[in-house]
Amino acid sequence: MRRRTVTAGSLEEILDATAPVSAPEQSQAPAPPPGPAAARDNGLRTEFEFELPRGYVDESGTLHRSGSMRLATARDELRPQIDLRVKENPAYLSVVLLSQVITRLGTITDVHAGVVERMYATDVAFLQDFYRRVNSEGHTRAAVTCPHCEGAFEVDLSGGRLGES
Repeated sequence: MRRRTVTAGSLEEILDATAPVSAPEQSQAPAPPPGPAAARDNGLRTEFEFELPRGYVDESGTLHRSGSMRLATARDELRPQIDLRVKENPAYLSVVLLSQVITRLGTITDVHAGVVERMYATDVAFLQDFYRRVNSEGHTRAAVTCPHCEGAFEVDLSGGRLGES
C-alpha cells in the first residue's frame, strides 16, 4: 500500500475540489428583506467573547486581555492534522487549532500560531477549556458550588475575574 504525503497546498486543493457546488437556482435566490440582522440569524451564536486570566503582551508591550473565538468547523479540526509542526510534535495541535478560531485578541485581528506560542501557559489552558466548552457544550457557563454555603450556581467563563464588574 502506498502512502501519500499531503501538503498544506494540496489540502486546499482537495477541500476545494470536494466542496459542494451550489445549484444555479440557489445563487439566483432573492435577497432577504431589509430588517435587523439579529432577527434573521436563526438564534445560532457563532462567536464568543472571552477575557484572558493574565493577558497577552505584544512586542510593543501592550497588554491584550479581551478577545473573541468563533465556533470551529470540521476544516479547522482537519487542517492541523497535516501541519508539519503538529506531525513533529503532536502537542502543537492545540496551538494551531486555537490560532485558527481566535478571531480577535485585544486590537490584534491577525491571530496566528506565533501569537498563541507567546501566550502564558495559564491563558492557553483557559483557551483550551473555553474551546472545548464552546464547541462541545455550546455555551460558556459552568456549574459551581459555594464551598461555604454549599449553594449551587452558574458562572460565565467568558467574563472578567470574580469580584470585578
